[in-house]
Amino acid sequence: MGGGGSKEKTVLKTPWRTVHWSKKKDELEWLESFRPQSDNVKHLRVLLCGPAGSGKSSFINSVDSICRKRITVPADANNAQEADPELAKTAGQSYTLKYKTHRIQKGTPGKYYPFVFNDVMGLESTNGILLEDIKLAMKGHVKDNYKFDPETPLDDSNDFYINTPTSNDKAQILVFVVAVDINHVANPEMFKKMTEIRLAARDLDIPQIAIMTKIDEKSCDLVKKDLKNVYSSTNIKNAMEKLSNTVGFPLNCIFPLKNYHAEIELTDEVDMLILSALRKILELANDRVNASGVAAAKQMSRIRVLKLEPHSSHQTG
Repeated sequence: MGGGGSKEKTVLKTPWRTVHWSKKKDELEWLESFRPQSDNVKHLRVLLCGPAGSGKSSFINSVDSICRKRITVPADANNAQEADPELAKTAGQSYTLKYKTHRIQKGTPGKYYPFVFNDVMGLESTNGILLEDIKLAMKGHVKDNYKFDPETPLDDSNDFYINTPTSNDKAQILVFVVAVDINHVANPEMFKKMTEIRLAARDLDIPQIAIMTKIDEKSCDLVKKDLKNVYSSTNIKNAMEKLSNTVGFPLNCIFPLKNYHAEIELTDEVDMLILSALRKILELANDRVNASGVAAAKQMSRIRVLKLEPHSSHQTG
């Protein structure tokens, strides 16, 4: 699986996962009507992380383009205005240095979809974002425009630290963004970092999925020729299975796709792969919000019972 695509050794006769390529209208209608399950959450926060250059900002741009029905670039994929020139000199280092919330416009200006994206500094084998900062972002302690320091984590003495985060500050899902050739180019240290982050999210009861980008560039000629062959490609299936075995994602939580980057028009094939991943992201995030609401309600009920018990006991005595 080289950088410019490779020959497909085996092509599956039947795609192993179904994509309803003609159902784009249905997916857009579902997205249009989507709402968080809890009234206490005004939007679902989707936290993106992954190796530098894997396409996190491009994924945000691609979702925004689909929702607005034209190619847009709200999140600078190169982040030139915020990039440190010295840091960005070396390929594979992160361009995204600041924590920023990206909202997706819904129709008229000032109206937005009830989900937001947060992109963070990229993972690197020997540098990049710290695990502690990702944990803080998941817990909702990081303010917008905080500039990540690859050597020192954010702490509560910093003005960009949120002491008492609300449900709207916290991440409802963690999305790993990796290029489809990650199994061939990443070293063991990178996979170790990804596993540590995934386990940290698990301990916080935050669901995680992975999206594999650049399938048209770095997988095989079969997919480069036609994106509809994505689930007939053994190269892509093998890449997904290896990522699942290495980092621990269930196979049904890994989504291969292509981001928009050079195109000036939308295409249904690109849109459907992105919409398929986005639906899974929002469904899992909504499940998490619902579960958190149920748990909070049970906790409040227990507190009320504990408050009543001494009073009842005193009356009985």
